[in-house]
Amino acid sequence: MLTRILLTLTFGYSAASLATENGSPTTAMGLLDFGAGYLPPTTDNGTLGFRTAYYSTDAQKDNDGNDTGNDFSLDVLSLSLAYIYMTDQKVLGARYGFGAVAPFFKMDADLQVERGGMTLFSDEADVFELADIQILPMLLQWTPSPNLSIFAQLQIQTPTGDYDSERLVSPGLNRWAFTPQAAFTYVSEQGYEVSSSFQLDFNTRNKDTDYRSGTEYRHEFAVGKRVGPWTVGVGGYHYQQITDDDAPGLEGGNRASVFAAGPAIGFFDPGSSIPPIKLHAYKEFGAQNRTEGYNIALTTSFSF
Repeated sequence: MLTRILLTLTFGYSAASLATENGSPTTAMGLLDFGAGYLPPTTDNGTLGFRTAYYSTDAQKDNDGNDTGNDFSLDVLSLSLAYIYMTDQKVLGARYGFGAVAPFFKMDADLQVERGGMTLFSDEADVFELADIQILPMLLQWTPSPNLSIFAQLQIQTPTGDYDSERLVSPGLNRWAFTPQAAFTYVSEQGYEVSSSFQLDFNTRNKDTDYRSGTEYRHEFAVGKRVGPWTVGVGGYHYQQITDDDAPGLEGGNRASVFAAGPAIGFFDPGSSIPPIKLHAYKEFGAQNRTEGYNIALTTSFSF
């Protein structure tokens, strides 16, 4: 899920020492938890995936992790439709596939900046539009053993979403991003699962603002116990910007970071007509140069 927050205010006042353009992460957080290392099976027509996520925050944090003092709120409801087609073709010893993701964002934001009892800036926005479409030209699935599954992918995020540089929030980022990602899932003989994923976001320049966000790193994880078709445990993520932003007049990188953790549950029964389902609820903490809030997501898929 993406958050866009105004960076520079009128009269030279700053809304917050936010990193990446307008404090927005490039790709959705909390996307992979249990079963992160698994890709869909090879079928005649492929797999449709559905994900709904809700992100809510009323806190902006500065470089020291302190609240900026702005009167701020942001709620983002994301609805995403994914299509993945896995083949039996082998590339580097892995099963090859491809796909695409079309996300829609319902964003409601409000920002008011006051200093010395004076309101310096006030704005709000409410928008429900298409966000940036993601192309997945390469999906690779390895299964070294019955207990271990590994996948790697390349994701290309296209500047196709609704964007307005004058609006407080926009579903689209108005830039390209290239994301290599790898993940694994290990399940012990006793049913304990460890899943984890790692990715980097390499961003191009926003041609409308001449702003280039720095490279972003994300590690997501889930640890739990399988009980029948259910897996119950905890999951979360660590997000860290690892290079500085680049823009005219910008001094200092103000790199963003945040952690999140919370309960996670998954259902998968190959012999059942019920589709696989995953649900988690994460609380963010330790944020620097970005927002800090709550992340809830529900995911399911259908192979046919």
